[in-house]
Amino acid sequence: MLHYEKIMKVGIVGASGYVGGEVLRLLLSHPKVEVSMVTSRQHAGKFLHKAQPSLRGFTDLKFSELDYDKMSDACDLVFTAVPHGTATEIVKALYDRGMKIIDLSADYRLHNPEDYGKWYGWEHPHPDYLAKSVFGVPELHREEIKKSQLVSCPGCMAVTSMLALNPLIKNDLIDTDHIVVDSKIGSSGAGAGAGTSHAMRAGVIRPYKPAKHRHTGEIEQELSETAGKKIKVSMSPHAVDVVRGILCTNHTFLKKDIDEKELWKLYRSEYSEERFIRLIRDKDGLHKFPDPKFLVGSNFCDIGFDLDKENNRLIALSASDNLMKGAAGSAIQNMNVMAGFDEFEGIMYSPLTPV
Repeated sequence: MLHYEKIMKVGIVGASGYVGGEVLRLLLSHPKVEVSMVTSRQHAGKFLHKAQPSLRGFTDLKFSELDYDKMSDACDLVFTAVPHGTATEIVKALYDRGMKIIDLSADYRLHNPEDYGKWYGWEHPHPDYLAKSVFGVPELHREEIKKSQLVSCPGCMAVTSMLALNPLIKNDLIDTDHIVVDSKIGSSGAGAGAGTSHAMRAGVIRPYKPAKHRHTGEIEQELSETAGKKIKVSMSPHAVDVVRGILCTNHTFLKKDIDEKELWKLYRSEYSEERFIRLIRDKDGLHKFPDPKFLVGSNFCDIGFDLDKENNRLIALSASDNLMKGAAGSAIQNMNVMAGFDEFEGIMYSPLTPV
């Protein structure tokens, strides 16, 4: 672990998109961090607010071209926020220079090189580096993250789902061959490219990749590690008419009888010390279960459940802001763990409401 007593200097590779911009927003307000270098091929030489107008007045930095030697001289730690498939060489180059890296792409999330062919359709060019990466969920891998040089942040739907499912797997409560994840996600999850325009997203409830979505591989990987055996997950995501937010309805089938009180005890036992996990279950009113509307701008993951006794079904519900707990918030949380900072430094924000 780094254990920085002074200000830590950080850089961001690829800060012109939604995720990179959110990382930048959080870092500029972090009391223990100085943003010393930000790269973008498209915007090199321009002020950051040209691509991220909400940050006007917060920094006078300009985007620069990626120069590995300059970055290694200027930064103690680097975030990579570039599209999937383009981070492989960047991360390797930084790693070989001894840099601490937090990667927000999918390029180093999966441990098994063969899984990249299965879920992404390409062969990983540096399979020997996959073992050097720690999957960046502090609630599951805090001790490994503390010692890691390379942390790979999870997919947004993957982390939201697995945080609800992991205690059930850990306690051998559910059938591990029949887990169904029904996920709803806002338009920002698709990135800042084509297909996210208002005309294409307004009013939509659109299934996409209803079978073999790539985040399935991450969920199966992490839950299988918990179970000590291969776990099968069926996942179907849907695009919905919100900008930020994820709701995962995780359908599971019980192997043993358990009542509501015992389930609450199980979840509290697992997450009572985790300040970014909130357990939700009200008996009446509108807000009985997790709702991503009340998580916007925050790093929380809200978890709840309901029991369908007649069908022996346990529905675990989880919600998050896909740009925060699903991306940038998790990245800063991982940085705090790696650097020995208070884990909540710079990201303990209450959700924005109304939105």
